[in-house]
Amino acid sequence: MRLVFVVNDAAVEIEAVAEDMTLVDLLRDLLGLTGTKRGCESRTCGACSVLVDGRLTRACRTTAQDVESRHVTTIEGLRGPDGDLSDLQNAMLDHGAVQCGYCTPAMVVAAEALLRRNPSPTRAEIRSAINGILCRCTGYQQIVDAIEATSRGRRAARSSGETASTAHSGSSQ
Repeated sequence: MRLVFVVNDAAVEIEAVAEDMTLVDLLRDLLGLTGTKRGCESRTCGACSVLVDGRLTRACRTTAQDVESRHVTTIEGLRGPDGDLSDLQNAMLDHGAVQCGYCTPAMVVAAEALLRRNPSPTRAEIRSAINGILCRCTGYQQIVDAIEATSRGRRAARSSGETASTAHSGSSQ
């Protein structure tokens, strides 16, 4: 099967894709985008989360053919405008929200999906948005703090006219 779609703002065309191939396997094995993790292999941990047309999607539950003519964003596509870490990724580091790091790509993707649709989420809304992604290291508090700080930083950047994605939302600034 031939597959054409967009991943991280780049057009992709793959000539031979097995009909039963999952999106996580396509991303990791064929495209080398290893930030999307294989986690539980039972479709429950959320480590494989990506954005498909802006919506949080578990790549292990999605077949490769399901993304035909769609836009996929992985953790590799969520960088700052200079190609460095985004404000959200910096906030995760600043707040100690990165421990073993296995869930971090999915947490960042889920948080970005939330902040795009709701720039001013409550802590309860943040918790709800990351609820489907398991983390065994942080206890989630630092992750919620980082997302909340990013939201504050982006709102402040918008009100000052700065580009939101360039505003550093960490506590060390």
